[in-house]
Amino acid sequence: MELKLNRPICFFDLETTGIDVARDRIVEISILKVFPNGNKESKTWLVNPTIPIPPHSTAVHGITDEKVANEPVFKELASHVYNMIKDSDLAGFNSDRFDIPLLAEELLRAEVDFDMKNRVAVDVQTIFHKKEERTLSAAYRFYCNESLDNAHSAEADTNATYEILKAQLDRYEDLENDIKSLSEFTKRKRSVDFAGFIALNEEEQEIFTFGKHKGALVEEVLEKEPGYFGWIQNAEFPLYTKKVLTGIKLRKLNTKL
Repeated sequence: MELKLNRPICFFDLETTGIDVARDRIVEISILKVFPNGNKESKTWLVNPTIPIPPHSTAVHGITDEKVANEPVFKELASHVYNMIKDSDLAGFNSDRFDIPLLAEELLRAEVDFDMKNRVAVDVQTIFHKKEERTLSAAYRFYCNESLDNAHSAEADTNATYEILKAQLDRYEDLENDIKSLSEFTKRKRSVDFAGFIALNEEEQEIFTFGKHKGALVEEVLEKEPGYFGWIQNAEFPLYTKKVLTGIKLRKLNTKL
């Protein structure tokens, strides 16, 4: 089954120095852009992360410091990456919890203003876990009857994810071949920021999900304890979380004017 698209969708995968969204960096990114007419465009970049790649990460994806020493840093690639995805929805495997948040950090660090306001995301892993509870290699074997060669190569993982989603649509009649519907199906929680530090409550109000103000309204905390905003801005929270918090603060100030 081919995807029914009203706009392009970019499947992508990252190989990184680690799994800390705020601190770790991209060492490889692969993007497969699928257009409504069925045409495809793909691009893969190796990236110099500017920090050492730990041995345990190299053991996963096989990318060493030497391999990326002469590759461009992400800031040099940021405009190319953004131009490829700017008109598209996004999809990946565990992308809601990792790839999208980390890509957002890298783009913001490169001074590219990225957000998800005018796009949706489909996390193929969530469909898989809700339906079968397995891993990417097992998903590829289960849905496509193929072995995933070169696992943890960004390009191989990206193409496998695209093929899996099409096979999932063939297998599950209750899955609608519509990107917005698939995005709703794959959402885990109603986070406002990618990392989940700020979420929406049942009244559609922003609340903190951590620390001493867990469950409290963000606007009320910022008003009663102004220093909390500064603490978050100066601490090692993701840049996108800081951006969202700044937006809430500015919105509150504007309502007072």
